[in-house]
Amino acid sequence: MTTVRPPVIRREEQRRRVLLFAIVAALLLGIAPVIGHHAIGAVPWLSAEQHHLAMLCLVALHLLLEPVHDVAHWLLYAGIGYAVLERGRVMWRHARAMRELPVARVSPLSPLGIAAARAGLAVSRVRAVNGLPMPAFTTGWLAPRVVVAADLPERLSADELAAVLAHEAAHVRRRDPLRLFALRALASLLFWLPVLRRVAADLEDEVEIMADDAVPGALALPLASAVLKLGAGEQALAGTVGFQRADLLPRRIRRLAGEDVAATTHTSTRSLLGAVAALALVWSSGVMVLHPLADTHATTHTHAGHDTTHDPAHCDHPREAPFAHLFCRSVWLGAPSPEDGACTHS
Repeated sequence: MTTVRPPVIRREEQRRRVLLFAIVAALLLGIAPVIGHHAIGAVPWLSAEQHHLAMLCLVALHLLLEPVHDVAHWLLYAGIGYAVLERGRVMWRHARAMRELPVARVSPLSPLGIAAARAGLAVSRVRAVNGLPMPAFTTGWLAPRVVVAADLPERLSADELAAVLAHEAAHVRRRDPLRLFALRALASLLFWLPVLRRVAADLEDEVEIMADDAVPGALALPLASAVLKLGAGEQALAGTVGFQRADLLPRRIRRLAGEDVAATTHTSTRSLLGAVAALALVWSSGVMVLHPLADTHATTHTHAGHDTTHDPAHCDHPREAPFAHLFCRSVWLGAPSPEDGACTHS
């Protein structure tokens, strides 16, 4: 039976659901304003004849936010390119590193083979490496393998070794290298939302915690002992799921020992506020481009005996900058309509 208290498990499960929701919400909110209006562009949001919404001149707002919407398009294209290049570089570095590692198969009768059997991990999925600077890691997408330091049996007891391999076996069953690769690709796609990368880092922490929870209860304390012994931290290979993370050590050890420990987060108030501001701007631009510009061609109107030529899409304010007629006090005060030429702007 696990040593982790049920309230801790319930709180962590709720936190994971919130993190997953945040990832999905950020992805949808970041992409939808860019591609969504193309799908519903044929649906009129506001009539082309409606120039004002309260004090706001919709045409001026459209003209001001249209460049923001264009930038959002380019950010999406840049994010796709960045994700492809960044993840491609990770794959190339990982493949090169794995080719250079002197991996060796593990005998079922060796200490590593016996520990793998106790952990429920097929010996065929275990590889040993002499001089490996990290205790163990899991690599591979469709058929993950566990790579361990060849001298690990000399550093750990039999129970501790089995606990470490049981932890890695959980990564293998869940195909965590593939999950984390996809998660990091999504964070790269919306690189202009740094909070997304921070939330992804929180989920990466939870991947390690869930692997700890998958270890049989009898091996929970040996796992805590192994984490403590190997607590120097590591720099895992790109594209892998490593066993040891220095920033997670206190939480892992304490919860495996049965303590009620709260999870920490990589997100910050500044990153959250920045994401809200960026998404609000992108969404505002996406909504306003749905409002059709009133005039597609220059027109001539007669007012007070004088002919006035209007530039396209500037309601009744020819050649004025959009900022000059963004707010209309006369509309708010119920004065004559702008079409009558009586719109006084602040």
